Amino acid sequence: MSAAAPGWSPPTAPAPEPPPTAPSPTAPEPIVPELTAIEDPREVAPEDARALTRVLLRRLADLEEGTREYSYVRSTLVELNVPLVRYAVRRFDTHREPQEDLIQTGAVGLIKAIDRFDPEHGVEFTSFAMPTVLGEIRRHFRDTTWAVHVPRRLQELRITLARAQERLAQQLDRTPTVAELADHLSLREDEVREGLAAANGHVAGSLDAGGRAEEDGTGPLAARLGADDPLLELTEDMVVLKPLIAELPERDRLILSMRFTEDLTQSQIGARLGLSQMHVSRLLGRTLKRLREGLAAA
Repeated sequence: MSAAAPGWSPPTAPAPEPPPTAPSPTAPEPIVPELTAIEDPREVAPEDARALTRVLLRRLADLEEGTREYSYVRSTLVELNVPLVRYAVRRFDTHREPQEDLIQTGAVGLIKAIDRFDPEHGVEFTSFAMPTVLGEIRRHFRDTTWAVHVPRRLQELRITLARAQERLAQQLDRTPTVAELADHLSLREDEVREGLAAANGHVAGSLDAGGRAEEDGTGPLAARLGADDPLLELTEDMVVLKPLIAELPERDRLILSMRFTEDLTQSQIGARLGLSQMHVSRLLGRTLKRLREGLAAA
């Protein structure tokens, strides 16, 4: 065999091509024939949504809880009936709570209604769900929106009083009195007053909030609130002391004037009057004791 030529090497076999990568399997959508033609449940017309809700509620009752099909049908029912929640939230437009928070709270009630609904009872779902949604929103107001803690009894009494006030105001063409509210609701007047006072705990104003245009001043409320002036009490004491001082002997009145008006020391007072400091101290102590007793008896 002849030797190989210098610089020559045998050809190498080409590396085998890697097998084609199979696409990762994606979970198929649950097969729900009733929803095959619906792209977005939120865009379904109200009449169609009610009809589809009846169909899906029956379907949900037949599915096993925890399966993908069950979760899919349940979430679709929620999206179909969000307009029902928005309708319920409009009843609370007078409250200051953000509407989005109330919609989320109402959606919790909607989910509870879906889970509890039994199609075999023959009740319309909207009639069944609306009290549950409203109850969840009212519970939200009762438990989370009060500025201070108020017993549940008084919270419910506040609502009852508000409705009675509105009804009587329409009948009487004026604001009803406590006695009229008590008679209308068969309550004692003190119970009505307690419920009206409890209503003040629902919303608290901020001390940092500015004043309205019609109010005096526009600065923070804390800067415009009044407070007891300590000098007022001093003024009252001075009015009471004036006749008591007038009844003192002239020398005692002079010592008081030099001590508390001219701010002289007892030694300086004694030097002016030709008395010892000890004598001035006794006279001053006796005078002050007499004035205190007269002030306490006034």
